[in-house]
Amino acid sequence: MSTYWSNFRSNRAQVAVSNLFAHGDILINGKRPWDIQVHDDRFFSRILSDGTLGFGESYMEGWWECEALDEMCFRAIRAHLNRHAHFNLRTAIAAAASFCINLQSKCRARLVSKVHYDLGNDFFETMLGPIMQYSCAYFSDNKGLPEAQRAKMDLICCKLGLQTDMRILDIGCGWGALAKHAAQYYGCNVVGITISKKQHQYAKESCRNLPIEIRLQDYRDISEPFDRIISVGMMEHVGHKNYRTYMEVADRCLRKDGLFLCQTICGNRANFAPDVWIERYIFPHSALPSVSQVVRAAEGLFILEDAHNFGVYYDLTLLAWENNFRKSWKYFQSAYGESFYRMWRFYLLSCAGAFRARDIQLLQFVFSKGGILGGYHSIR
Repeated sequence: MSTYWSNFRSNRAQVAVSNLFAHGDILINGKRPWDIQVHDDRFFSRILSDGTLGFGESYMEGWWECEALDEMCFRAIRAHLNRHAHFNLRTAIAAAASFCINLQSKCRARLVSKVHYDLGNDFFETMLGPIMQYSCAYFSDNKGLPEAQRAKMDLICCKLGLQTDMRILDIGCGWGALAKHAAQYYGCNVVGITISKKQHQYAKESCRNLPIEIRLQDYRDISEPFDRIISVGMMEHVGHKNYRTYMEVADRCLRKDGLFLCQTICGNRANFAPDVWIERYIFPHSALPSVSQVVRAAEGLFILEDAHNFGVYYDLTLLAWENNFRKSWKYFQSAYGESFYRMWRFYLLSCAGAFRARDIQLLQFVFSKGGILGGYHSIR
C-alpha cells in the first residue's frame, strides 16, 4: 500500500510539473534544445516543495539537464511560471527576513566578498577577460567582450564629463579597471573602495604608479569631497534598508557642481526579498532595487538628469562570461569540483535568460546635486 501511495504522489507531481513548464512551451524529456531532460524522478516533487531553490539545487545535483539552459530559463521567465507555482515556505521566510532584518549591515556586508568576490583573482581573470569588469558591457557596433567593456567605461567617463585632475570616488571599485581607465585616459585622481580583500590586493597592484588610491573600506565610512562619484554594480548589495543611507553618503561626498553615476541591475517592481537560490549560492544578502526605489532614495538629495537602460546587453555579456568559464574550466576543475561547475553555469545562463526575458534591467542613472542649468546632454 505504501508503494502505491508513493507512486501515486510521484505521478501527480510529474503531471503538475509537466503542466507547469508547458505554460512556457518547455517539455519534459522533449527533443528541443530548451526542453528539460530529467535523470532523477525526485526532481518533480523537489520543484513542488522547494520552488526555484529546488530547481537550481536539483540541477547542481545532476537530476536534470538542458542543452540550451539560457533559452529554457528565458521561456520559463517570460511565461511567468513563478505565478503558476505553489506557495513556498522557504521563499516566504526569506522575504520576511529581508523585510525585518538589515541583511546588509556593516557586519553582514562582507559575507558576499568571502563567498563570491574572494573566490580567486585567477578564476575571475579567466572568466571576465583582460579588462576585469564584472558588470554589463556596452555591445554597440558588434564589439567583442574586451572592446565592449572599454566602450562601457568610456560611456561612463563621457556621461560624467571627466577632466584632468578631477577627484573621483569609485564605490565598489572591483578589480580597479574603471579607476585605471579614468586615470590613464582622462587624467583623473581616483579613490576606489571595496570590501573584498582579494579585489583590494589585485587593484592596488594593477593601479600601481597611477594617481589611484585603493582602499579596503565600507562605503558608509567615507566622508570626503569629490568632483564625481561612480557606483557600478554596487547598489545590488546595498539592501532596501540602506538605499537612503547610500544616497546620503554620495550626497555628502559630492561637491556642489558634481555628478553621480549609479549603474545597477533593477527589478521591474519593488521587492524586498532576494531570489532564494541566488542569495544562498551566489550573492549572499543581495537584492535588486526597482527604478522607483533608486529614485525615491535620491529624492530631495539629487536631481535625476538621465536614465539609460541597456539591459539587453547583459544577455550578451553573461554568455561571453559563460563561454570563457567553460573554456577555462580544466584549470579549476580539481579545486572547485563538479557541483560548482554546474552551479556557476546555472547562475550565468539563468541570468542571461532573465535579461533576455526583460524580467530584470540594467540602468545607468546620472544625478546632479542641484540640476544642470540648461539641461543635461544625454550620451549614448
